[in-house]
Amino acid sequence: MPAVTLPEQALRAESGPHQGPLKPPGVREFTLRAALVAMLVAAVIGASYPYVVMKLGFGPNISVVSAFFGYLALGIVSRTFNRWENNIVQTAGTSAGQTAFMCVLLAAFDILRSDPSLHFTLTISPLQSFAWLTTAGCLGVLLAVPMRQHFVVDQKLTYADGVAAGETLIVLDSRGAEGRAAARSMGWSTALSALVMTIREDARLLGEVWYRIPEMKVLGPTGPSMGVGVSWSLLSLGSGLLVGMRINTSMLIGTALSWIVAPPLLLDRHIISGLVRREVLLWVMWPATGMLVAGGLTALALRWHLLVRTFRNLSGAAVRSEDFPMRWVIGGAIASAAALIVVQRVILGQPVWMTVVAMIFSIVLMLVGLRVLGETNWGPISALSNMMQAIFGVLAPGQVAANMAASGVTGSIASQSEGLMQDYKTGYMIGSTPRFLTYAQLLAVPIGAAAVSYVYPLLRDTYGIGGEHGLQVPTSQRWAGFAKLLSQGLSALPRGAVMALVIAVVLGILFTVLEDTRINKKWVPSPTGIGIGMLVPASAIITMFLGGIVGEIWSKVSKENADRHLTPVASGFIAGEAIVAVVIPILVTIGLVHLH
Repeated sequence: MPAVTLPEQALRAESGPHQGPLKPPGVREFTLRAALVAMLVAAVIGASYPYVVMKLGFGPNISVVSAFFGYLALGIVSRTFNRWENNIVQTAGTSAGQTAFMCVLLAAFDILRSDPSLHFTLTISPLQSFAWLTTAGCLGVLLAVPMRQHFVVDQKLTYADGVAAGETLIVLDSRGAEGRAAARSMGWSTALSALVMTIREDARLLGEVWYRIPEMKVLGPTGPSMGVGVSWSLLSLGSGLLVGMRINTSMLIGTALSWIVAPPLLLDRHIISGLVRREVLLWVMWPATGMLVAGGLTALALRWHLLVRTFRNLSGAAVRSEDFPMRWVIGGAIASAAALIVVQRVILGQPVWMTVVAMIFSIVLMLVGLRVLGETNWGPISALSNMMQAIFGVLAPGQVAANMAASGVTGSIASQSEGLMQDYKTGYMIGSTPRFLTYAQLLAVPIGAAAVSYVYPLLRDTYGIGGEHGLQVPTSQRWAGFAKLLSQGLSALPRGAVMALVIAVVLGILFTVLEDTRINKKWVPSPTGIGIGMLVPASAIITMFLGGIVGEIWSKVSKENADRHLTPVASGFIAGEAIVAVVIPILVTIGLVHLH
């Protein structure tokens, strides 16, 4: 097969009449070796990812990591494998990793049980959590299948992690000088990112950031920093290279509002007791989530005809042979929903109506999450789950178990749908068959569920959850803290949060409408970008912004060089940190490495 250069590849994938470049005749994708290696990689990723999430508070790009694992594993089995088989492996690894991310919910259960004032006694066994995560995860995959046409093909949203995974597959499978040059760029950037991550994780000798803005009056003379600085993360830098300056700038605006402007104002008005990031986050999450939801739903409403056409084109005879059949989507979703209702009734004691309502709201929030992820390369799983917690704070006030169960449904559906859409983006770039990618995703869901269900208790018992020396699980801390807050009803929400939410909703609608007008789009802030910037640690956003600046300068100085090397370099930055972040917990789990 002739080598396809990266710029040509991207051009054909984005502007050609097909999904992407056509595969040579006779090339097979869903082979026996690909399926077996996919299940192996899914097991490795699913077992190691919980430690990553609990240690770092977020999950690195598991799609790129899975692509590298697939390349190595397939290379051991055969020397004749291709990028499309590796895409199957990469998809399975992504699915297992997305399932394993829900360890944050299991950790939140343990945190809530440790607080005697809540009288929360719900305990979930590994087998029960496996059933819960499997049914909810499969439902999330099936609900996302019809959205591929809308978000990936029609809207052509970025899905930067999916692009990074696609470029990784292309580089690993390329031939010729162009491929070797891109491979060298990715190799050096991967090695550098891995080195930085290793130093950062090994005893944290250099701290969490390269440079933190000194204590200023705006942050309080004695209060702790709000994390405004530059992160020791080339993963963030690489993501900024891929996302683009408009989104990076919008996220920087959100960061400035949340972590520079808001803290002193909240402190002066006695809304928070001190300059503590967790207290500020529990307030700013309301306007942030309001802007995210308003922007996402408004964008979908403005493009309602595309959604209608999406479902119409995927129904009946209009379904193409390479798509996952719509009748399978409907039948599988109904079966998964019924199973989830039974699981939540038997295991969690939730009434049927609560599970049904949670699923309905989760579909709406899933659509919002898919757009946010496509624009900003940050999946707002936690924010959407918190939104569901707020909804059930009204529907079932004071019921912590119901609150957590409903948010768990949202989290599982959002997690799997976002992972699948990234995989669809990768497949779209290289011309993979969507139906086979869906097979791989569904097959890997129970593997990831089993891994996290049995590995999480081991990590919890070995290292502990929370406390001075335990795994901090910041996402779980926020999840549990929000449930505790809502257990007292909406009246216990921070003062002024409702008004801020309303203002954010109005601005989110306004910015989204302006995006859809003839006004030059680059001058209109992205509501999704602002919302994300308000939630993510400031150091990560600032680093992404610097990555965007580097990309702009690079393109101005030498556009040809940037076209050839920018994406492989950015992908390497993402891959290096992600690989080390997955390898370290594996070594810790088997006892070869001990972190302090």
